[in-house]
Amino acid sequence: MGELDGKVAIVTGAGRLRGIGRTAALHLAELGADLVVTGTGRNPDSYPDDEKAVGWRDVESTADEVREKGRRALTLIVDVTSQEQVRNMVDSALEEFGRVDILINNAAYQIGADRVPILDLDPDIYDRVMDIKVKGTFLCTKAAIKPMIDKGEGGKIVNISSGAGKRGSANMLAYNAANFAIVGMTQSMARELGPHGINVNAVCPGVVDTYRMDLHGRGERWEQMASNAPIGRNGTDDEVGAFCAYLCSEAASWIHGQSININGGTIMEH
Repeated sequence: MGELDGKVAIVTGAGRLRGIGRTAALHLAELGADLVVTGTGRNPDSYPDDEKAVGWRDVESTADEVREKGRRALTLIVDVTSQEQVRNMVDSALEEFGRVDILINNAAYQIGADRVPILDLDPDIYDRVMDIKVKGTFLCTKAAIKPMIDKGEGGKIVNISSGAGKRGSANMLAYNAANFAIVGMTQSMARELGPHGINVNAVCPGVVDTYRMDLHGRGERWEQMASNAPIGRNGTDDEVGAFCAYLCSEAASWIHGQSININGGTIMEH
């Protein structure tokens, strides 16, 4: 018997082989939850080489791994910026499983074109970063909390922010804005939803070995980023995913409204 037996979790942005969404889904499954695994429906031609090498199938592969752990999984292609698609996501979860107990807001814009000086930042890129991270978190939360409140058994929400939600950096205006917003939204959600027994927290990772960091390679720049951490290394997606699952456990039920750093000590500001 797992602690989350009978619970149902929705994890957005969970289709990458190397990603926090996938590992969070797997750790939730290990605790007993059934999963709704969402992604954007990526073109297989765009998959990284390691995904192509193993025949990775985006959310379907993540779902297969969930099922290998003895849990049920539903896969959905969802644009989190679309209110209609997000509503359909929750409706599909209710139709398949009968309830929603956990939401991991992990979807984010792909790193790259947003990491430029302000003068070079395309307003359309800025809007896209904000829409996926901020509007997406709002829409998914709005849709998911209704069945939680209606059922009256509480719930768990974990928003994925970043160290960039604690400290501003040059050439990262859109990303900083989006992640600082998540920290504020988490506090607002926590104050409003706490009386309903719904725990809300954010996770603020530092440099994590996921596909998002492929832009920097794994050479000198990667080692430089690792050297910035007092602990002397970068993090893994499994470490962050495991922590997300912990925040959905009873042991974390008194952790509420927090935006928690998980970064090897690179940023210690609260």
